[in-house]
Amino acid sequence: MDVSESKIEGRNAVIEAFRSDKTIDKVFVLDGCKDGPINTIVREAKKHGSILSFVSKERMDQLSETGKHQGVIAIAAAYSYATVEDIMSRAKERGEDPFIIIPDGIEDPHNLGAIIRTANLAGAHGVIIPKRRAVGLTAVVAKASAGAINYTPVAKVTNLVSTMKELKEQGLWFVCADMEGDSMYCQNLTGPIGLVIGSEGEGVSKLVKETCDFTASIPMHGDIDSLNASVAAGVLAYEIVRQRMNK
Repeated sequence: MDVSESKIEGRNAVIEAFRSDKTIDKVFVLDGCKDGPINTIVREAKKHGSILSFVSKERMDQLSETGKHQGVIAIAAAYSYATVEDIMSRAKERGEDPFIIIPDGIEDPHNLGAIIRTANLAGAHGVIIPKRRAVGLTAVVAKASAGAINYTPVAKVTNLVSTMKELKEQGLWFVCADMEGDSMYCQNLTGPIGLVIGSEGEGVSKLVKETCDFTASIPMHGDIDSLNASVAAGVLAYEIVRQRMNK
């Protein structure tokens, strides 16, 4: 994960970032450091739902650009997160069936940025990402989105499975991109839908996949077995667009 453009270093700077309501995705703390300011930062991180990582001095020094980290480095989101409710309201305001893209475990900021860009152009109402084991809205993601991040709401949730179950109760159903699924051309991808895209290395996590209603594959005719995650998102998103237009 490229975090260089959104780092906040030093105890006072990190405490002030929390107090100014800046969205902090992750906090690195020097392992074994437990004095007053560090305890305050740990408490604030837990209160705000930031991911805490206790790391060695060597790792901390690698992350630091100033050399004056004082045992703490925070990674701030380059953009503010929306809520799932914001995304659903967007669909309602437009009088459209909700269309949400859910990247599960995407760690490459360029891939996430490209997916947000595709979501905007395909008319999706928003993107939902998990809090853990995934890149957040860093400056690199913002740049890769080519401006789409300014127009497409991105929500960050603690538990994708719980969020999906709540959305199911509101009428959504979920399709998971998977090479073992039936061809996307044989699927009905109309109606209120959530498109789940997994990471290139791990794919969609087991529990998320089990929560989906069915899986859809993209026909492959080449010599390799998979597409880049953001390309797969684009192909499936536009099959959803095509079917919606032909309804």
